[in-house]
Amino acid sequence: MNHSNTTEAYAQQLDQNNTLQSYREQFHIPKHSDGSDTIYLCGNSLGLQPKGVEAIIMQELKDWQQLGVEGHFRAQRPWMPYHEFFSEKLAKVVGALPEEVVVMNTLTTNLHLMMVSFYRPSEKRYKIVIEGGAFPSDKYAVDSQLRYHGFNPNEGLIQLRPRMGEDTLRTEDIEAVLRKHADNIALVMLGGVNYYTGQLFDMKRITEVGHEIGAIVGFDLAHAAGNYPVKLHDWNVDFAVWCHYKYLNSGPGSIAGAFIHQHHLGKTDIPRFEGWWGHDKNSRFKMQGQFIPSATAEAWQLSNAPIFSMAPLLASLELFDAAGIENLRAKSLELTAYMEFLLSQIQSDSIRIITPKNAKERGCQLSIQVKNSDKTLFNAITEKGVIADWREPDVIRVAPVPLYNSFHDVWKFVAILKACL
Repeated sequence: MNHSNTTEAYAQQLDQNNTLQSYREQFHIPKHSDGSDTIYLCGNSLGLQPKGVEAIIMQELKDWQQLGVEGHFRAQRPWMPYHEFFSEKLAKVVGALPEEVVVMNTLTTNLHLMMVSFYRPSEKRYKIVIEGGAFPSDKYAVDSQLRYHGFNPNEGLIQLRPRMGEDTLRTEDIEAVLRKHADNIALVMLGGVNYYTGQLFDMKRITEVGHEIGAIVGFDLAHAAGNYPVKLHDWNVDFAVWCHYKYLNSGPGSIAGAFIHQHHLGKTDIPRFEGWWGHDKNSRFKMQGQFIPSATAEAWQLSNAPIFSMAPLLASLELFDAAGIENLRAKSLELTAYMEFLLSQIQSDSIRIITPKNAKERGCQLSIQVKNSDKTLFNAITEKGVIADWREPDVIRVAPVPLYNSFHDVWKFVAILKACL
């Protein structure tokens, strides 16, 4: 990529030469008030709707209309095993075995279910490690788990902080904290990518060190799943949770996912909250009084599938499977680097990027800090057709998503930002 070329024609040329550009046509792009396509850079908050979603939902409505309860067995996609339709494609996205993943519930619900099983504190080993500035729901969840087990979050929660004058965490500093508190840490539970700074953590190394000190290691992949090719099985991560409505384009508030490593599966003595859909499917409908867990991640399911919440994810995973997560990562690296280069050409002390410069330490999101917490800049670019995301106190988050964003999108965004500055 030519980092000295700032012309619009060059951005358009990059799109013409990119093999994934055609996937943009598979999505509905929101319109600006003047009728043009918006510059949608908010896939880290809510992904766009794949054009295949409508047909899938309409088919489920038709099957319900025509079959009633028989749709569980006779629908085009029978509802009884519906959650199984996702396993193979989703496993590729998060680097898992098909039996290690399950589509269920919502993200924070799944996080609590995982902590029921994997946060088992003792009087001495009870502390939980998260990143300082974690997404608030994660902080609320771990605080409440500490209180539930009788611990004071002020004592039981270790929050990782960057060095003075730095915006993001260093892996060696994370490792140092884990080793310092080695005898007291029960659970390491970080975000795969920090929602605010866009920092991608070294999940492989953190998992290795966490296990060396005797802790369980889990991740919230809300901002990593579909953004970066994680390798949950190979990295030996104990558990992970994520939503699908960001980079995985499943629709607002839709179904979430969970991963449980193979070495935790098939155990009857592992503590968990149980429900009938986690029961072994071969005897589930014998209505026995004794819970027999499925031998897969399905053992953590509670209830039968919410079909209309799940259906849109089918359309999106078809596109992910066709494009390939590694190919998407390659385009993402180019898109984000191109945006970073164009932003660096703006001569202004009003903005700066707080996301790591090292491409290995970020996904596609760049977090642009605005001087004096001034939201007028964000409002100005919004008026001109940019859909981005403002996060208090002072950051504009932009995410050039490789499935549907273009180099031309990036060029137009930076041109608008520069004009508004």
